[in-house]
Amino acid sequence: MQLSDLSGIGKKTEQVFKRAGIERVEDLVSYYPRYYDTFEEPVLVPDLECDKTQAVYATVVREPVIRRVKRLVIVQGFLRDQQGNGLLATWFNAPFLKGKLTIGSKFVFRGFVKEKNGSFVMDQPKMFGIQEYERKMGTMQPIYPLVSGLTNNMVQKAVKQAFSLVPVEEVLPMELIAKNQFIGRKEALYQIHYPKNTKEMIDARNRLVFDEFFFFIYSLKQLKENNQRLTNKNLLEEPKEVRELIDSLPYELTNAQLRTWNEIKEDFLSNRAMNRLVQGDVGSGKTIIAMLALITAALNGKQGALMAPTEVLARQHFENLVELLEEHQIPITPVVLVGSMTAKEKREAYAMIESGQAQIIIGTHALIQEKVTYDRLALVITDEQHRFGVRQREAIFEKGDAPHVLVMSATPIPRTLAIIMYGDLDISIIDELPANRQPIANCVVGKDYRPNAYDFMKKQIAQGRQVYVICPTVEYSEAVEGENVIEYADKLTKLMPPSIQVSYLHGRMKASEKNEIMERFAKNEIQILVSTTVVEVGVNVPNATVMMVENAERFGLAQLHQLRGRVGRGKHQSYCIFMNGSGKKDASERLNILCKSNDGFFIANEDLRLRGPGDFFGVRQSGDFEFRLGDIMNDSNTLKKASDAVNEISDGKIELSEPALKTLNQYNQNQINI
Repeated sequence: MQLSDLSGIGKKTEQVFKRAGIERVEDLVSYYPRYYDTFEEPVLVPDLECDKTQAVYATVVREPVIRRVKRLVIVQGFLRDQQGNGLLATWFNAPFLKGKLTIGSKFVFRGFVKEKNGSFVMDQPKMFGIQEYERKMGTMQPIYPLVSGLTNNMVQKAVKQAFSLVPVEEVLPMELIAKNQFIGRKEALYQIHYPKNTKEMIDARNRLVFDEFFFFIYSLKQLKENNQRLTNKNLLEEPKEVRELIDSLPYELTNAQLRTWNEIKEDFLSNRAMNRLVQGDVGSGKTIIAMLALITAALNGKQGALMAPTEVLARQHFENLVELLEEHQIPITPVVLVGSMTAKEKREAYAMIESGQAQIIIGTHALIQEKVTYDRLALVITDEQHRFGVRQREAIFEKGDAPHVLVMSATPIPRTLAIIMYGDLDISIIDELPANRQPIANCVVGKDYRPNAYDFMKKQIAQGRQVYVICPTVEYSEAVEGENVIEYADKLTKLMPPSIQVSYLHGRMKASEKNEIMERFAKNEIQILVSTTVVEVGVNVPNATVMMVENAERFGLAQLHQLRGRVGRGKHQSYCIFMNGSGKKDASERLNILCKSNDGFFIANEDLRLRGPGDFFGVRQSGDFEFRLGDIMNDSNTLKKASDAVNEISDGKIELSEPALKTLNQYNQNQINI
C-alpha cells in the first residue's frame, strides 16, 4: 500500500517519509520510537535537576521581557512556584507568548533545565493547564527518529492510520511464545508505539528484539551451511615476496598477528572457501594482515577487494597499500573506487577491474554496484563488517567464483556473543597490541572540570596537537538530555582563541561534507573536531592526542573504548577525558573501568557483566549491526535465547510455521528489519 493512500500524505510528503526509510504503509508499524517522553509529577524549583526535562507548577509574577538579538526574538518569563522560589523561563522566536504570560496566570511549565549564574533557567518550556497536565501524567509519548521536513506529529498520525490498515501475522511458533512468555507480535507492535506504562513497553520490546535476533541468527545458520558446501576454487599459496615483506617490516608482527596470518594461509589452501572474522582491538594491527592477504591473492594471479565503511577510510587504506607496494617494489596495480569519483574516473576504474589490470580493488559500497565486473575475484575483505550487513557481504561475494571472505572488526565483543553474532564465520582474535604503542592516559571527571579540560586542550594545541570532543546528540532535543554537537562547537569557537579552528561532524551530513571535514582535520587545518560517534570508524590522525567525551555515562564502555581508539595512534602521549554529566557516583564507578585497562576485550566483558535489564532510552551500546531495536550488549540474554531457539528448530524439536518461513524468505532476500 502506498503512503499517499493515507490521509494527510501527498506526493511531496511521501518523499519526506521515504528519506526516513519508510517506503510503504507496512513500514510504519515497524518504524519504532527512539525514545518516550514521560510526563512526570511537577516538582518545586529547588528540586529541579540540571540537563533534564522537568515540570514545575508556577505563577507568572512579572511582565515578560522581550529582547531582539539579530534575527532572534528572546522572550523571558518570570515565575514562582507554590513556595515562592523564583525561576526564569526563556523562549526563542515566540513573541506571541507575551499575551499568555499575564501576571497571576498559573501553568505547569515543562522544559529543559539549565543552570545560569547560580540560578535555574528553563529553556523553551511548554505550558499546560493543571487539568490538562494531570491527564498526561504517567503517559509515555513516542518520540520517533526524524529527517528534515518530517515531524513527530506527522509520524504519529501516519502510524495510527497504518495500524487500522496493515494485517499483522504471528511469525513465531507457539511453543517459543509460550516458553518465553512473550506477548503476541500484533500486540507487541501496538504496545511499542503506544505503551500505557514502562512494563508494557518492556514486554513489547523484549518480544520484538527476540524476533530481530531470531531471524538474523537463523539466516546466518543457513548461510554457514551453504558456505560449508563451497569448495575452494581459489588455492592461494604464500609467495616469497610476502615472506620477504614480513621480514623487512620496520616492526615485528606480534604472536597474535602471526597466529592469525597462519590461520588465513591454512584457509587459502584448505578444501573449502575461507569465511573468517579477524577480531582485533583498536591498533592491534589488523590492517597489515588484510594487506598481506590482498597481496597474496594478487601475486597468485587473482584479484582481491577490500570494502571499507567510509570513503575517507577507503582512500586511507589505498594510500597505505600504494606506499607499501612502492617501498617493497612489489609489481601490483591497485585501484580505488568510491562514490564521489567523477563518472570518467569510475569508467576508468571499471575497465581496469574488468580487464584484470587492477589486481587489488579498495573502495566503499561502490564495489558491489551492478556496473562493477571483476575478472577473477578470489578474496573479499570487509572492514568493520557490522556496518555493511550480511546481505551486502553476500553481494560482493557473488561478484566472484566462491571467493575467500575475510571480515575485519575492531568492535570488542565478548567471545560468547561473537560466536552467535558471527555465526557463519570462523573467528581469529588478535589479542595483543604492538610493543611500541603508548598506553592512553585516562581520567573520569565531573562537569566542574571543564575549564581545566579546555586549558589542557589549548596547551596541547599550542604544541601542535589536535583534539576530538564527542557529544551524544547532533542538536538540542527535548527527548535526549546531554550536550549536542552543533551548540557545543559554537560554544568552543567562542571560548577558544581565534587561531584555533573548531569544526563539527555528524551522521546527518552529506558524505562529501563529512569527507571534507575529516580531510581538513587530517591536515591539521582543524584543531578541534566536535563530533557524534560517527568518528568511531574514521580516518587515522596520528597527530590527535586528546579526546574528551561529554555525557560519557550515556555510552556503553565498549563504545567508549572504540572512540578513544581515535587517539594514541602516533608517537606523542595521548589522553582521554570522560565527562560524567550525570554527576552520579555509580556512573563514575562504571566509567573508571576504562581507567583500569586499555584492553577492549576486558572492557567488553566488564560491560556485559555490569549490564542490568537494559538502558532502553540511552545511546546504543554496541554499534548498529542490522537491528532497529536490539542491542547485543544490552540485550545479550535475549540474544542467547534466540540462538538457543534456532538450535532447537535446527535439531527438529520445534517446527517453523508458514508465516515464519515467509518472513525468513523475505529476510534472506531483502535483509529486512523486522
